[in-house]
Amino acid sequence: MLSAVLLMGAMLCQAQEVVASQENDRAMTGDPIFAHGLYYTGMVEYDGEMIPSFLYADYYVFGKLVFKNKAQEKKYYKIANNIKKVYPIACEIRQTVDKTIAHMDSLPTKKEKDAYLKQQEKELKAIYYPKLKKLTFAQGKLLIKLIDRQCDMTGYELIKKYMGGFKAGFYNAFASLFGASLKKEYDPEVDDRLTERAILLIESGQM
Repeated sequence: MLSAVLLMGAMLCQAQEVVASQENDRAMTGDPIFAHGLYYTGMVEYDGEMIPSFLYADYYVFGKLVFKNKAQEKKYYKIANNIKKVYPIACEIRQTVDKTIAHMDSLPTKKEKDAYLKQQEKELKAIYYPKLKKLTFAQGKLLIKLIDRQCDMTGYELIKKYMGGFKAGFYNAFASLFGASLKKEYDPEVDDRLTERAILLIESGQM
């Protein structure tokens, strides 16, 4: 009887397995938010004729994910949905950081740089506070990691570098009250392996 029960349990677990597919991706996360890139690069000579040349953006091929059950599948696609919501914000922040650094480098004095940073801080709060206010706790923690991925610096390092150690410590202490940390680093090889997979697919318009 025990053997029969174990056998039925094994069969049940096997029956619950779900294989990821493009159909699943679309059903669970909706339409892609980025289109797959195709770029015209000009005319080239081929076999004695001039023909148009195009460059395709990267296209990723991964082994199919096999989930043990529906709950595991749902967890993965929840992460993917969260990425679709916060990744564009992380990209905007990267552009803002690059723009800010470039402008600061053009300013000759510390006084001018401090005044510019103060102005930027005010403007950024006005722009991003309404967006961040709408994020869930999980999406907020994910955004912290994606900022590290996009900017090659944690949120804590960014604030410390441009606004000082006191503000960096204050904001991190505030984040810790909610179980988050601005020092959290993005780890595409281990902890964030599936997140990285989803990001690459989303970036290329495949998910």
